[in-house]
Amino acid sequence: MAPQLAWIGLGNMGRGMCKNLVEKGDLDKPLIIFNRTEKRATDLSKSLSSGKSTVASSIDEAVSKADIIFTCVGDDAAINDTIDAALKSNMKGKLFVDCSTVHPATTEGLAKKITEAGGEFVACPVFGAPAMADNGQLVCVIAGPKASVDRVKPYTKGVMGRAIIDFGGQPVGKALLLKVIGNTFVVNMVEQLSEGHVLAEKSGLGSENLHHFIETMFPGPYAAYSTRMTSGDYMREKPLFAVDLARKDARHAMSLAKEAGTRLKNVEVADAHLEQVKKHRGEAGDLAAIYGAVRQEAGLKFEN
Repeated sequence: MAPQLAWIGLGNMGRGMCKNLVEKGDLDKPLIIFNRTEKRATDLSKSLSSGKSTVASSIDEAVSKADIIFTCVGDDAAINDTIDAALKSNMKGKLFVDCSTVHPATTEGLAKKITEAGGEFVACPVFGAPAMADNGQLVCVIAGPKASVDRVKPYTKGVMGRAIIDFGGQPVGKALLLKVIGNTFVVNMVEQLSEGHVLAEKSGLGSENLHHFIETMFPGPYAAYSTRMTSGDYMREKPLFAVDLARKDARHAMSLAKEAGTRLKNVEVADAHLEQVKKHRGEAGDLAAIYGAVRQEAGLKFEN
């Protein structure tokens, strides 16, 4: 008998992942959706094909009715609160799949609590921007007991993502180690692009000429972020990669580096710029707005 799926958490990534589960996941039962702000869950459910989803009014309702529960929330405190609420249900036979980006130790703690209560746990952080989540183009990193990982795979490649990095049989924390370290590549990319564009502007090369080089030499994420900077899209009111989440990832990375006896000096520089983004933009701050902070340091206006 096919499992009943539930989804908890509807941030920028969660909505697209839910949509693809419903549209491509070959579900024979409606997806159960829960979000702390119920209107978001209701609005998403209404946007999906009729009869393909239902909205739960509580975490307990979602968990009690489901066999596999996907979670995707903003930070460590939120996922701990979510799982603590879920633990009030009968966990026997429940498989939790957490797609949140959190500290590896947090993930290991979640796995311990869930397995001790009779459930199963798989870590499944994802790489990609919200647009990639909408288009089912994420890269899913899956870790945990191999049998549990195998139950999750049918909902990853070809459904929510374009590829998987399979850590089946490895500790769940390994997936989050990769996710946190991987996100430093994104942070450093944005930092370098910001510095390069500011130098191009101040040296007389011009941002358009630098952008042409980036498009030619580094198509993909580099070109996309370069476009966001040159077009002014880093000033959007609804961030694609919120400053608070970016700084959370940076803190986790720097903490892991310290524990391992090394440093991430590039991330330290980027985090200082993100601090300026937060002061200038508040919660509307976006990772790409590092560009504005670098501009300010160079005597230019934050807004290009």
